[in-house]
Amino acid sequence: MLSVQNLQCSYGDILALHDLSFEARAGEIFALIGANGAGKTTTIMALAGHLLPRSGSIHLGGDDVTSIGPRGRLARGVALVPEGRRVFADLSVEDNLTVGGHLQSLAELKANRDNVYTTFPRLAERRSQLAGSLSGGEQQMLAIGRAVMACPTVLLVDELSLGLMPKMVDECYRVIDTLKDQGLLIMLVEQSTQRALDVADQVVVMESGRSSWQGSGLEARQNPSIVGAYLGTIEGPEG
Repeated sequence: MLSVQNLQCSYGDILALHDLSFEARAGEIFALIGANGAGKTTTIMALAGHLLPRSGSIHLGGDDVTSIGPRGRLARGVALVPEGRRVFADLSVEDNLTVGGHLQSLAELKANRDNVYTTFPRLAERRSQLAGSLSGGEQQMLAIGRAVMACPTVLLVDELSLGLMPKMVDECYRVIDTLKDQGLLIMLVEQSTQRALDVADQVVVMESGRSSWQGSGLEARQNPSIVGAYLGTIEGPEG
């Protein structure tokens, strides 16, 4: 479904990604792990179209989307759950979801919203509440629900569990598992390396903007160097 080849991205003169390549398939969780500044969030931003690459290519379902911006990526099925959630604090839960489905028809919008409420009953209970008054976990649910409103085939999730209570983390992962079972490709950046490796079907370990190791989640969990360097560590947000 998603093919990244020799991707290079920069911020001004600073090269942040160096010849990154990988392939990811529908119906799997693909985890990007690494230390702060390794290039994980940069990769997510490039996949979402917010950062256009200096060179290399991104193909989605065989189509070249390398030069397409975020709106075009969204229309092609790539949705982002950003780090820090970034809900619209002064809008209601329902209005936030409506924004997420702005490319859909009215009938699709209603059906997708009903589906989000079924998936997140807590959001249904708070549909008229301002998003800024929700707890951190509820805001993360809303951020996921807002992204799902676009009916994506690829869901980019940046720092799923950051700042959340364990119960809310479990609830968010329950939904991620459900979306995976529905055939979505989940690209996951996660502060908790332990949790990411627990659920990942495929893993890329990143160091200084490069891929230093790639393989299955099972291989990663059994790799002594990865376990020794990352397993059980907690990372802060990437700069």
